[in-house]
Amino acid sequence: MPNNVLLQLEDILASRYVSRRDEILGRVTDLFVVGSGKFNEEHVDLFDHVLSKLLDNVAVAARAELGSRLAVLPDAPPRLIRHLAADETIAVAGPVLRQSDRLDEQTLVAAAQTRSQEHLLAISTRRILSEAITDVLVDRGDQAVVSNAANNGGARFSDHGFSGLVTKASDDPGLALKLWSRPDSPREVLVRLFVQASDAVRDQLASADATRAEIVELAVAQASDRLQAAARTRSADFANAKTYVEQLYASGQLQEGQLHGFAKEGNFDKVTLAMALMCKLPLDLVERAFVRKQPDQLLVLAKALDLSWVTTTTLLFMQANASGSTRPQLDQHLASFSQLQPRTAQSILQSYRTRQRAAE
Repeated sequence: MPNNVLLQLEDILASRYVSRRDEILGRVTDLFVVGSGKFNEEHVDLFDHVLSKLLDNVAVAARAELGSRLAVLPDAPPRLIRHLAADETIAVAGPVLRQSDRLDEQTLVAAAQTRSQEHLLAISTRRILSEAITDVLVDRGDQAVVSNAANNGGARFSDHGFSGLVTKASDDPGLALKLWSRPDSPREVLVRLFVQASDAVRDQLASADATRAEIVELAVAQASDRLQAAARTRSADFANAKTYVEQLYASGQLQEGQLHGFAKEGNFDKVTLAMALMCKLPLDLVERAFVRKQPDQLLVLAKALDLSWVTTTTLLFMQANASGSTRPQLDQHLASFSQLQPRTAQSILQSYRTRQRAAE
C-alpha cells in the first residue's frame, strides 16, 4: 500500500470526526474504492478489519451505501462482504447478493436457507448459480424466485432441482415455458413436464364435462406427443442413441443384456428407445411410463418382455429418478411383479398397441 494511502487512513481514523462513524465509514470506503485493484492481500485485509469495525452501530443507509459500492469490486474485503450479505435488511444485502464475486457458495447457500424471499430473489439474479444454490432456491423460493432462477442462463440445476421445477411448473404455465426453453433441461424432465401438465389439464377439463373425458384425454395425449417429438428433434444425444439402438435391433443384438446396461448408465434415450422397439410400442408411450409417479405400467412392460428381476430393479431405480419420486419400495414392487402373469402382461401390452392404432 502506498505510504500516502496508509497516512490518509491513519489520518481519517485519528480525526476529530471519529465519533461520527457514518462519515468515517464513508471516507475509508472512498479510500478503498479509489485504490481498488492496486492493493495486495495484506492491504485488503487491513481495510477488511477497519471497515468491519466501523460497520458496528451505523445507520442502515450507511450500510446500504457501503454494500452498493463494494459489491462491484473484484477485490472487495471478503469478511466484510460476507457480513453484508447476511444482513437481514435487503437494502444492505441485496446489492452484494446480486453482484459480488467475493461471495463463496457456502455463504450464498446459508443466506438462501435463512433469509427472506427478497434475499432469495436477489440471489436468483446472480450471473452464475451452482446446483447447491439452486436446490435451495427451488425448495424455499416463491413463484418469483423460482421463475427468476429458471430464466437465468447461468444457473445450473441438479436432478433434485429439476424435479422441483417440474412440480412447481405443473400449475404455472410461465414457469413451464421457461423450463421448456432451457437448453440444459434433460429430456426426461421435459417429458415429465408434459405428462404432469397434461394430467392437470385432463383432470380439469374432464371434471368440467365428464361426457367428453375420452376426447379430452386423446387431444391432450396428442399434444404431448407433439411436444415430446419436438424435444427429441433438438437433442443431439437422442439422435445418436436412436442410430445406435436401431442398429442393434436391426442386427438382432438388442436383448435384455443391452437394456440392463443402458439402465445402469441411466441413459433415458437408449432405455426408452430399446423398450419401445422390444415391445413394439410408440416411443411416446414408453417415455411417459418412465416419468409417471407409479411404476405399474413399467412393470407390465418388463413382465411382457420376460425381464429378470435384476434388470427390472435397475429400471425401477431409473424410473424413480426420472419421475422425481422417492426410492422405490422394492418389496412391494417385487410382489406385484411376481404376481403378474406373463400372459396378462402380454394382453395388456396388446391393448396398448390396439389403443394406439385406434388413436392414430
